[in-house]
Amino acid sequence: MTGSILPAEGEHLTNGWEVDVPADDTLVRRAVLVHASWPVEVAGALGRPWRRTDRWAGAVLGEGDGALVNPVVLTAPVADGEAEAVVAEIADLVPSGTTYFLLSPWLTPDLAPHGLALIGHPPLMLRLPAPRPRADPPGVQVREVRDAEGLAVAERVLVEGYPMPGAPPGSVLAPGLLGGPTRVWVGYLDGEPASVAAAHRAAGTTLVEYVAALPAARGRGAGAAVTWAATLADPGAPAVLVASDDGRPTYESMGYLALERWTAWLRPGAPGPGTDEGR
Repeated sequence: MTGSILPAEGEHLTNGWEVDVPADDTLVRRAVLVHASWPVEVAGALGRPWRRTDRWAGAVLGEGDGALVNPVVLTAPVADGEAEAVVAEIADLVPSGTTYFLLSPWLTPDLAPHGLALIGHPPLMLRLPAPRPRADPPGVQVREVRDAEGLAVAERVLVEGYPMPGAPPGSVLAPGLLGGPTRVWVGYLDGEPASVAAAHRAAGTTLVEYVAALPAARGRGAGAAVTWAATLADPGAPAVLVASDDGRPTYESMGYLALERWTAWLRPGAPGPGTDEGR
């Protein structure tokens, strides 16, 4: 190496998270952007509130008590002095008393003083394009949802299996999703709906979301079958997801690799009637 490695005076040194950095700068950036695209595109299709700024993207996607119904994703690191302002921006989108889930690809300042609770550091999982090694087990059939009737079936499985208690019909999955960048599959076990998964495409990447199976179907291959369908929605694109530590071995068995850990916060909703907090 010859010459000076010091930057010229006034030269900007990219950190990879500026707004004008190409989506394909790194695989992690692609993962961040597809996660940020998911709530915005779904909310737009369903006519729900959403917002995208230079620092975060999020939406109010549904009703009910599910902790992950209303996702917010940071798209740039937040410095200590910026935390209060970012939380205030999000509060303008998500009504007071409504739960939202904040996912950050980076360690964050302490958000507890701003009303959020740290719920963990889940692993970001990546699977590069590769053929599927095995077929679905006997008795399991996967069908892509293509109409409102099929979407209602998928939503019922999702609400019961995720779970998303209290979500009324049509409040999580609605026909506006059909034909867009989000696709949904239902797994049937011996002819009965048993599992669901979704795939969202953005930034040249597939995001696997809403993976759920009814309790009676777990361990019988129906959940894995729809996860494969979502993972291979575009066989030539990498697939990403954020897993729980319990679910990580399952995804690793499918060829997913853990890249890094992200940070998850939750702003709890209003306490329900009859709880200690509500008295």
